[in-house]
Amino acid sequence: MSRIGKRAVAVPSGVTANVEGQTVKVKGPKGALSLVLDENLSAKLEGSALKIEKRNESARAKSMWGTSRTLVNNLMTGVTKGFERKLEITGVGYRAAVQGKNLQLALGYSHDVTYSIPEGIAIATPKPTEIVISGTDRKKVGQVAAEIREYRPPEPYKGKGVKYEGEYIFRKEGKKK
Repeated sequence: MSRIGKRAVAVPSGVTANVEGQTVKVKGPKGALSLVLDENLSAKLEGSALKIEKRNESARAKSMWGTSRTLVNNLMTGVTKGFERKLEITGVGYRAAVQGKNLQLALGYSHDVTYSIPEGIAIATPKPTEIVISGTDRKKVGQVAAEIREYRPPEPYKGKGVKYEGEYIFRKEGKKK
């Protein structure tokens, strides 16, 4: 039995949650999010907590139970605190700057890379070598960070490229004479 799925998701003060069929809708100070649950699961509001329950004992219901509970918890966290992901840029002449609705990246190519910032995401560059991505939807924040990192992933010889904050790059030894 899922240890995560058994626990109810607490609805913080200032957040309104409602269940309409298979859809869980959450509204808070930072915005509104919704999630459609798997057909083998159901959600019900009990006081100030949201409980996810299995409708049957199928393998699909068991596997989605804990996952769905975590996704609902991410909705609650997103509308109250939000999510943030930081990227670091390493390399001579590599830098980033936000210009309007675009992120300009100089990553050693013959041209600057322009990344269009999606709706619901805020990107800041406190330093030219640091990118801070924030938003209410955890999935979207992670996806944007992965897309930006994909333009120049860190290479193992000099460590140049775009990496997540705190990411360890396994370094290789270069050629020997």
